[in-house]
Amino acid sequence: MITIVVGTNRKKAVSRKIAEIYQQLLENKHVESQLLDLSELPNDFIDTALYENTGKNASFNQFKELIESTEKFVFIVPEYNGSFPGVLKAFIDGLEYPSVMTNKKGALVGVSAGMQGGAIALSHMTDVLNYLGVHVLALKPKLANIYHHLKDGRLTNDLYQELLETQADQLIAF
Repeated sequence: MITIVVGTNRKKAVSRKIAEIYQQLLENKHVESQLLDLSELPNDFIDTALYENTGKNASFNQFKELIESTEKFVFIVPEYNGSFPGVLKAFIDGLEYPSVMTNKKGALVGVSAGMQGGAIALSHMTDVLNYLGVHVLALKPKLANIYHHLKDGRLTNDLYQELLETQADQLIAF
């Protein structure tokens, strides 16, 4: 089972669309997957599930259990203000430490409206995951100018589709 993490809590985010495209790719390869959409986190999780409140928020604990039961992840990482969204970091901070992600495998996909495809966000996210002991796949597609390459829930850029396909194959074999 591969868990695809939508790395933002923004409703109707492009990241969710990319996650759904990725999930379809995995389905076409006969690989089970599930979406973990940060927009579904409890609104109060920062106050009720982190630090001294670890384990006390039943709704947040369901998200933690998905992470704990998964061996491979795909993080769809949008670029916000030159990095990844704070909600993604806060979510990670709410997980058990030492990390329940240690020795698991992760893949990253950058998404941005700009020209760099979230390169800096992917670099920052890689640093965080490496610190936690996650083995991060080297291929990290950067989907730049995403609004020009997405139509009706489909990628219109053949290179982007090919990069996601290649990454998915590598993650499955990883």
